[in-house]
Amino acid sequence: MKLNNSIESKIVSRSDLIRDYYDNNIKGFNKFRKRNSYYVNEVTKLAKELVGEPKSMLDVGCGLGYFLAEFSPQRGVGIDFAPTVIEEAKRLFPRSNLEFKVADVQKDKIEEKFDCITFINCLCDIEDVWAAFRTARSCATQDTRLVIINYNYLWAPILKLGEKIGMRMPQSNLNWFSFEDVSNLLYLNGFELVNKGYSCLFPIKIPIISNLINRFIAPLPFIHRLGLVTYFVARPLPGGLRPSRPCTVSVICPVRNEVGNIEECCRRLPKMGTHTELIFVDGNSTDGTREKILEMIEKYSGSLEIQLVDQGEGKGKGDAMRKGYAAARNDIFMILDGDLTVPPEDLPKFYAAIEEGRGEFINGSRLVYSMEEDAMMPLNLAGNKFFAFVFSFLLGQKLKDTLCGTKVLRRHHYEMIEKNRSWFGDFDPFGDFDLLFGAARLNLRIVEIPIRYRARAYGETKISRFSHGLLLFKMCWIALKRLKFRLHA
Repeated sequence: MKLNNSIESKIVSRSDLIRDYYDNNIKGFNKFRKRNSYYVNEVTKLAKELVGEPKSMLDVGCGLGYFLAEFSPQRGVGIDFAPTVIEEAKRLFPRSNLEFKVADVQKDKIEEKFDCITFINCLCDIEDVWAAFRTARSCATQDTRLVIINYNYLWAPILKLGEKIGMRMPQSNLNWFSFEDVSNLLYLNGFELVNKGYSCLFPIKIPIISNLINRFIAPLPFIHRLGLVTYFVARPLPGGLRPSRPCTVSVICPVRNEVGNIEECCRRLPKMGTHTELIFVDGNSTDGTREKILEMIEKYSGSLEIQLVDQGEGKGKGDAMRKGYAAARNDIFMILDGDLTVPPEDLPKFYAAIEEGRGEFINGSRLVYSMEEDAMMPLNLAGNKFFAFVFSFLLGQKLKDTLCGTKVLRRHHYEMIEKNRSWFGDFDPFGDFDLLFGAARLNLRIVEIPIRYRARAYGETKISRFSHGLLLFKMCWIALKRLKFRLHA
């Protein structure tokens, strides 16, 4: 399956491509299911152990319905967003206790509660797993169990090889999740893990040998992490998703020579809380950005409050952000980069995490989902992963992407960080690490929101890989002295 994501692609386009692919490849489903019957049986056995015997069951991404039919609950509902696939499932399993429906778990409401909700080998295809888990939470009672079976990301190269030699159905641009990624997405949507593990170290049938490996060798310490399958069982957190009082939101958008993104930002920005304001901080643009912002202030008068702040003699994103914070009037501060590589449509997830008390400092992560082609150069990707590892050690909290520009916190927490800025030093040109180190020092709960990172539609990157990389090393050294060695200036 070739998924060519263009720069102009919208959030739903990847889902559309996957749906069309599955609708047109039903014969391929059956062919590869038979070819990999041993693996399918192993996954089915595991799922039966985890699911038990629920009276009612929702199978998300049910495909042709084989897994749901194996459980035979009193009430079973299978949903998939591929209409032709659902029609074939109805034909294969015309049972009174089973219902197959065309539905997209990412955006369709499901007005029913279930004892068990399953995601079996479908997370890899879901565009927005956060939204899928949010829907699952709305279908859960306090006794519901959510069961997820997924691929181990360590197997990515082997599965790619399997596609090339005809052992596996061709796929591309899959989501590869670690245990931490899935756990975090569940937590953000009101679930907690009660069981997790690995299974199926040897997915090919060789009489006696396959069962010997999978029953007696696969469970051994360290070796168990090499299993092809990862599984999770979660339950709803007590209390549900209870928001605090509704808040007002200030979205700070630093821009320099981003005239082609200004109107898109205004048009696509969601309204959050009881009031949302958008603050553009212009860094002396020369391409008409400032004039475009003034035009948008006039155009959106009465429907969206827009401010223009001139950066003046200040330089760098960090200075622009601070000028934006000073102009902000609302309860929650959000940073949105003017290049729109982080979609504005994702900001309500950050708002929900703050409002529902999941975290106190919400950080975007671009390194969970697959990226659009050309969204990030390989050297930048390697640098992001390296500094995420370093800063996780320094901050004492696990972070996957410290360099994502989208960060969200409450006003009073920012004011506390601002008062303590001299402790770390006022030289961060990006503004991200000033906030991260300040949040860590205040022992704020830092939580990451996975986002789909997009390629630029307009303009050029402002990143200087090598000079900015040296600055990051300098900040790492100062943070090491302050946070780990406890040496103060």
